[in-house]
Amino acid sequence: MSACIVGWSHTRFGKSSAPDIEALVEEVAGKAIEHAGLSPQDIDAVVLGVFNNGFSRQDFSASMVSLAVPELRHVPAVRTENACATGSSAIRTGLQAIESGRARNVLVIGAEKMTATPTAEVGDILLGASYRKEEADVDGGFAGVFANIAQAYFQKYGDRSDALARIAAKNHANGLRNPYAHMQKPFDFDFCSTVSEKNPIVAGPLRRTDCSLISDGAAALVLSDADAARATAPRAIGFRAACQVNDFLPLSRRSNTFFEGAALAWQQACEEAGVSVWDLSFVETHDCFTIAELIEYEAMGLAEPGQGASIIDEGISTFEGRLPVNPSGGLKSKGHPIGATGVSQHVMAAMQLAGEAGDMQLDAPELAGVFNMGGAAVANYVSILERVR
Repeated sequence: MSACIVGWSHTRFGKSSAPDIEALVEEVAGKAIEHAGLSPQDIDAVVLGVFNNGFSRQDFSASMVSLAVPELRHVPAVRTENACATGSSAIRTGLQAIESGRARNVLVIGAEKMTATPTAEVGDILLGASYRKEEADVDGGFAGVFANIAQAYFQKYGDRSDALARIAAKNHANGLRNPYAHMQKPFDFDFCSTVSEKNPIVAGPLRRTDCSLISDGAAALVLSDADAARATAPRAIGFRAACQVNDFLPLSRRSNTFFEGAALAWQQACEEAGVSVWDLSFVETHDCFTIAELIEYEAMGLAEPGQGASIIDEGISTFEGRLPVNPSGGLKSKGHPIGATGVSQHVMAAMQLAGEAGDMQLDAPELAGVFNMGGAAVANYVSILERVR
């Protein structure tokens, strides 16, 4: 690929005192440019990923980046939106600007302010990422969509509730190491596997610990031309692959027990990078619900359809396992501010590869996989990253 990640910044996810998107952007924009060893005058383009869809009355959000960094006043800025993959679509847009030769340095930001919206309204807003003509009346909102996926999977392959609880416990344990994580509490397998007042059923077989959090937050990174990055950047994390594969929006038109679009994205990315998924040092994947991570094990090719539980049951995806999955805590523990998530996942991966992950740091990782999806595996993005400087 012709671009590298050379700097980044990240807010803590959770209930932020920042009043709006503008304030969240201000927290990360300048810091990411500084971390990249650049000045605002070096930035040729800005891409901001924000889902919004009703979280804020103020739209036209790309125009607000220059309010955070006034030197960017006349720099072209655009906003992307692609449901829960909004952040990855922003990165993809930045990569294309560099690959086209129209930019050498691109500031990419993902942000969302969700907690100021009443929970019932949040559920309806998120249903905008489903096919409302068929799925708008699902009990439990978007959690209900994934609850139906879990129910169908259990009916086909058997109850996997214990595996989901192990995934939740793993990601909460990992989140304890992450200073940016929304939820930093140790929920063990017994807590996650037991329905209780503190861990009630949300929808279908999904408990509260199976569902990601409503969060505020922002993350930013700077993409630079690869040749310049290798020569002068303080660090450079290169893209061995960056692939996107889409699928039908209605679940009625595809399998709801296997994420075919995600599987194709992983296949294309591994072919482009010239690696096997088992060559990766770790993966940051889109665990909006624990059933999603389970099915993503199978989409990655770690297990055959219906056998994904073996990956968590055998400890393969734990922090100490053969292929750690979500060492950051994932969306389950880190939080899921919709527009910020894809950028955050890439920042978490870049931190690991640069040896800047602090308490989250794995032992000398060389290759990272990142999977971010919009909707129920509709827009599927896979990046494979490596350190080149």
